[in-house]
Amino acid sequence: MQNRNARREFLRSAAAGGTLLGLGDFSFLAQLPPVSAAEASLPAKKVRYRPEAEPMVTLLEQTPREKLLETVAQKIKSGTSYREVLTGLLLAAVRNVEPRPSVGFKFHAVLVVNSAHLASLSSADSDRWLPIFWAIDHLKAKQLEEEARNAWKMPAVDESAVPAAHRAHAAFANAMDQWDPAAADAAVAGLARTAGAAEVFELFYAYGARDYRSIGHKAIFVANSQRTLACIGWQHAEPVLRSLAYALQNHGGGPNPSASDLDADRPWRKNQELAATIRPDWRHGIPDSGATKELMAVLRRGSSDDACQLAVALLNRGVAPKSLWDAVFVGAGELLMRQPGIIGLHGLTTANALHYAYLATADDRTRQLLLLQNCAFLPMFRQSAQSRGNVANVSVDDLQPVALAEASVPGGLEEIFADVSRDRMAAAAKTRALVNDVETARQFIQTARRLIFLKGTNAHDYKFSSAVLEDYFHVSPEFRDQFLALGIFNLRGAGDRDNSLVQRTRAALA
Repeated sequence: MQNRNARREFLRSAAAGGTLLGLGDFSFLAQLPPVSAAEASLPAKKVRYRPEAEPMVTLLEQTPREKLLETVAQKIKSGTSYREVLTGLLLAAVRNVEPRPSVGFKFHAVLVVNSAHLASLSSADSDRWLPIFWAIDHLKAKQLEEEARNAWKMPAVDESAVPAAHRAHAAFANAMDQWDPAAADAAVAGLARTAGAAEVFELFYAYGARDYRSIGHKAIFVANSQRTLACIGWQHAEPVLRSLAYALQNHGGGPNPSASDLDADRPWRKNQELAATIRPDWRHGIPDSGATKELMAVLRRGSSDDACQLAVALLNRGVAPKSLWDAVFVGAGELLMRQPGIIGLHGLTTANALHYAYLATADDRTRQLLLLQNCAFLPMFRQSAQSRGNVANVSVDDLQPVALAEASVPGGLEEIFADVSRDRMAAAAKTRALVNDVETARQFIQTARRLIFLKGTNAHDYKFSSAVLEDYFHVSPEFRDQFLALGIFNLRGAGDRDNSLVQRTRAALA
């Protein structure tokens, strides 16, 4: 009995201190100044930053990889702030990594910046540098790959083509509609110089969601760009928006979509017509879990057309949009359970990005289209998964709660995350049994996030965990335990091998 009590006390204290499940001793981070939540968050009013972004960008670009973490650590000790490092990281990424031939792969050096930032925001003050240091090293690796491939650098703007302020909006929309990268580049530079963030991103929400190419990375880049710029300041928007516009023009080198009827673009055109049939007061519906399950069944087996038509019918029936989003989130998680891997995880990260834009937009038609496009994308994700084979014939209904050996939170979390490394289905079933209230969920999320810090090895670890752990709070309480359990299929377990980040950071701080 004494040993059991001692073990419980250890788990309780370890959960508070971060050593639970071998999460590691992060005390070495005390050598860096802590990052407060206020510093890492956007103040209520306009954020002002120091203008010295270029030196940090140049430092990240020119310092050899084997010395970079050490050099950045020294800059931080000398007074460089979190925002200055984050600014340099994003701007160095967009200047050195081209979003071609795909808005993915190496371009995750850009896409992961916001995910690392979100992980930092949600962490204890003493841990906030870990995801940023990981992203810095990841950027350097991709910069070196890019230099070896074609030495791409973002070119200077063609100033002679930049439209006047009163014509920039129309010029940008026309260039994007025609899939004209050169015209879009000049027009978006004009917008960045003369328009506000809300005006510009209202345009980008739609263009990020208009096609299925790059399995959702376009929508992800839109949301991530807006969220990171909100922290580092709009004065840094121009190169970020230029990279974003260039990425959204990517159509794989095939025929110009403006003059074609391609599968990736078809749902957007159809949903323009469907959205026009939605009742005017559609946002004031009643939550309906039965409607959620009805839409999930269609997402599981039906076509994009089937899913969008049902979504409109449910809205016109008086169902709350939140019930449809529940179906999207849980349906995306179910696909991940059916085929863990690259396709399934992007169904969830895309849903996160489109939902962010849905909440941010001030335009009702854009909001409708974002919801409908997400309903259209999930069957397309399913088809992409099926093309790879080995899609399990299971559903979320098969994922029933399984009792744990120890039902207390510290012991239960230890059991779950040990199972993640050896039997994800068992871990997911136990998650449903244990995580049935918000406070337990917060402890689960804290543990999962710290395991990413210690065990994560690629950009998807940060992108996925930041999205899923955030969206737990966007799902209705009735479906939250299912949603969090489904996230198990791409989280890190306690038995996974440690990455080298912590060791390298220790060395950098020595």
